[in-house]
Amino acid sequence: MMTKTLFFAFLITQSFVGQNIHFVDAESMEPVSFASISFGNGLGSFADANGIFLFEKKKYEDVDSLFVSSMGYKDLHIATNQLLEIYTMTLEIDQLQEVVLITAKQGKYKNKEIKPIAHSNYFHSWLPTVESEVAVLFNKIDNQSTKIATLLFPINIEESVGGKSSKTRDFSTMLRAKFYENKNGFPGNEINYGNVVFVISEKDNKELFELDVSERNIFIPQNGLFVSLQVLGTTDNKGVLLQTKKYNEIKTPRGIQKVSITFRPLLPFTNVIPGEKTFVRRIFFNDRKWQTFNLKYNPNSELIGKGYNNYGMGAKLHVYEND
Repeated sequence: MMTKTLFFAFLITQSFVGQNIHFVDAESMEPVSFASISFGNGLGSFADANGIFLFEKKKYEDVDSLFVSSMGYKDLHIATNQLLEIYTMTLEIDQLQEVVLITAKQGKYKNKEIKPIAHSNYFHSWLPTVESEVAVLFNKIDNQSTKIATLLFPINIEESVGGKSSKTRDFSTMLRAKFYENKNGFPGNEINYGNVVFVISEKDNKELFELDVSERNIFIPQNGLFVSLQVLGTTDNKGVLLQTKKYNEIKTPRGIQKVSITFRPLLPFTNVIPGEKTFVRRIFFNDRKWQTFNLKYNPNSELIGKGYNNYGMGAKLHVYEND
């Protein structure tokens, strides 16, 4: 009788508390940090720094499969009705061979800067969600060996409407910078510089966030390097990624609609960069295909319609003389 009571208590606890799923490297058993977890319906989430994802059936009651991916590993497909505590992820040799390594340049260099373009207008800003990723291309300076030392991300902390700023709300958001080869003018194969993650809160600079990446030896290839920005989610006051639901469910006459939660900071887009230089994708939808941020991507976007179709990401560069 006692055994049966404890069993049912365990089931009730699991339904409310959920189950921690650990994703680890098959050889080293080290955590696969910040793995992407798609629910197969255009929505998803991420594991944390320890490779842990909390699956709660009550929170994700209509999710029957998890599709797990991470740079350099084979994808996993997991049924949620028979979850294990630990899943091992195997290195994808072919994918690793595609990465182009660039020898780090030594010696004297000149400091150059690609100026970021920032503003605080809410209506001219991109509203980030966890399924969205924004990328821009950086090229070598004068065809010389060029290293990205610092990334300069324009951000919008405050809401400014009609020149008036509203009260800044508290927030703490983890983001990730990623890097891609230039493949015919679009982001191509990802280049692995590790998990470049950082946290932005309302306490940071109002219009610009500087990210020092000088220790990662990020050199721009001959045909350029795409740098992207991606939201991972909300953190606690210690900067730890929280396992929160990344969308709201809203009752409508057509049934329950799932609407992605937007995160701060907003990303101010600009109308002063000529051409279409910004690329976006939804990482849990449409085969993660990159698209130019223009009216073909979203014919109803007021942001694009008004000409604010580029993100003015900047960078501080080290430019070395050619041998």
